[in-house]
Amino acid sequence: MLRLISALAIALVLGGCAAFNNLNNEVSTFGAWPAERKPASFVFERLPSQQAHPERQVQLETAARGALEAAGFRAAPDAGNAEYLMQIGARVSSNDPWIYDDPLFWRGGWRYGYGASHGYGYGSFGRGWGPGWGFNGGIAYTSTFEREVALLIRDRKTGALLYEARASNTGPSTAMDYLMPAMFEAALKDFPSAGPNPRSVTTPISRQ
Repeated sequence: MLRLISALAIALVLGGCAAFNNLNNEVSTFGAWPAERKPASFVFERLPSQQAHPERQVQLETAARGALEAAGFRAAPDAGNAEYLMQIGARVSSNDPWIYDDPLFWRGGWRYGYGASHGYGYGSFGRGWGPGWGFNGGIAYTSTFEREVALLIRDRKTGALLYEARASNTGPSTAMDYLMPAMFEAALKDFPSAGPNPRSVTTPISRQ
């Protein structure tokens, strides 16, 4: 009996570790990828706002590179000869409106904490700050944040949009740097298929 209990305990621990090492994402993909097109050389395209923070953009591009290579793309040695342009972005946002609107929270209650929102110039991605956790009238609360990455693939010569992929998840923290490789992997998991949207895709988290 003791051996059985020990075996069950080990199984539970291993199962818990596996759960913590995986990330469940909600993925949406769009675009009718042309049947005659194949993954080929690419170069990352940076918007002016992204060029203002090159160190962050390098981090973002590094996080996406593995997923792009797994989908069959390869970085072009010469940007001028690349077949595809990749535009990528990431953001963190909160959908907890009472935190921002409650007068008691801002004037009569205690508050502590912060949450970062990072934008890299993709679509409606923005930049700003918001509350993370704190106390309101002596009641502790935690905020839930939505973390999202997105990718656009365009034909370099014509500028035509060929494919769009997004992956998002929620959590109590704004930290997402170590999650981005797994999120981009989820976004491109079914490339070049589009839909059904949204769908759940689980990917392993790597802290390397």
